[in-house]
Amino acid sequence: MFLEYSLIGIAAGGIYGLLAIGFVFIFLASGVFNFATGQMMMLGAYLFFALSSVSLLPWWLAFLLAVLASIVLACVIEWVVISRLIGQPVISAVMVTLGLGWVLQGAASLIWGQTPQQLPDILPRTPLILGDVIVPGRSAWGFLVAIVVAVICVGYFKLSRTGVALRATASDQVTAYSMGINVPASIRLTWVLAAIATTFAGVIAGSINGVTPDLGSVAINVLAVVLLGGVNSIGGVIVAGLLMGWLETLVGAYFGGHWREVIPYLAVLLVLMLRPSGLFGSKPVERI
Repeated sequence: MFLEYSLIGIAAGGIYGLLAIGFVFIFLASGVFNFATGQMMMLGAYLFFALSSVSLLPWWLAFLLAVLASIVLACVIEWVVISRLIGQPVISAVMVTLGLGWVLQGAASLIWGQTPQQLPDILPRTPLILGDVIVPGRSAWGFLVAIVVAVICVGYFKLSRTGVALRATASDQVTAYSMGINVPASIRLTWVLAAIATTFAGVIAGSINGVTPDLGSVAINVLAVVLLGGVNSIGGVIVAGLLMGWLETLVGAYFGGHWREVIPYLAVLLVLMLRPSGLFGSKPVERI
């Protein structure tokens, strides 16, 4: 049972890792903590639901349109709201993204209500059987899709020519400007990548558990994952997401749901007390 719970927890952690990537992309490029990450995920899932179940489009076309709609929304948010906060205190961006998250959640409640909505069965239900260990099929396939998307995003960030510009922007915006890099466009691109990651995560999570406006509350879990892995380590937050999913599932299975909400965050607090930069994060070094 321990091995079965562990595999199910790691599979759930794949969604955390995918969301954390979108969170870190935006933070590295602009220094903004996007506390609306969970609500962006929720909205992506609802867009897919509306296009597939209400408009009766094929699921692949509905998913493509949901991703495009999420990208447009992310670009509008960055252009209309976030870009106006350049040079403002960090708390301003924090409060704006928190408020934006509540607006998105409230809009979803008004449009679709609180009744859980079921997404089309795009993930196979056939369970994965490894000897005596059984992993639900949708969890196993959801984990596989999440990891593939996460690896593609990280590879794009690390290896592509555009990724070099993104990393330069993340390292030093002033120097990036002097090298001819369009910093505002680079920051906007990180919001595009975050929108893609959150939509994938939302559709995966919604396919497994259904969609409600409260799905966006997972943002606080993502923040814990980012702090655990390190805000400047993309690979680290993926590993931290898997660890968080594993720990939550084991604690919930053996100690009950109440402890599940507490123990993982105590673990994060302990790690930050011993290593403030996170498990895989690096301390910034400034030369004067």
